Amino acid sequence: MASDPAAQKRALRAEIRERRRNMPSSQRERANAAIGEHLVRLAEGLGATYVAAYLPTPQEPSTRPFLDWALQEGVRVLLPISRPDGLLDWAPYDGADEDLDLLGMPQPTTELLSPLAINDVDLIIVPAAAVDAKGMRMGWGRGYYDRTLGSIEGCPPVYAVLFDSEIVDAVPVEPQDEPVDGAVTPSGTVTFPVA
Repeated sequence: MASDPAAQKRALRAEIRERRRNMPSSQRERANAAIGEHLVRLAEGLGATYVAAYLPTPQEPSTRPFLDWALQEGVRVLLPISRPDGLLDWAPYDGADEDLDLLGMPQPTTELLSPLAINDVDLIIVPAAAVDAKGMRMGWGRGYYDRTLGSIEGCPPVYAVLFDSEIVDAVPVEPQDEPVDGAVTPSGTVTFPVA
């Protein structure tokens, strides 16, 4: 077995991408509806009124049902915009126009805010490729969220959104990797013990 965490991550990411591509559309629709319900319950349970989330790509678990609910309920939402320097700017979500950022990720077209805007939210919802039983998150390899989460003082709860099979026993870990407090899947919400 390779001892290089970066190589192990590449292999695990490729496996997860393939599984996501092969997921039947009816299964994906059911999973996305359930994830939306669990995200709503999470936000309500935490009393969250200002949330950082993301717009999903077609293969990712969808946050859109949750974002629709947030708009309807008056929950303020910030969405990320990738920067060339590896940081994330943020923009308010209004449910209107979208564009693609420099990495081809969906982004809002509202007012651009600085990386510091996330410091005011009370819940952070992040994408993930996998999360392990200790709450270590493996992203998609660009490090945007690890840098962001590592820079927030007094970080609010952070929950990754993924499909059930993507909670694994252990993920390869590198020094820059940041853990999450929990994960939201179609089966429910898992909160990880504090290390």
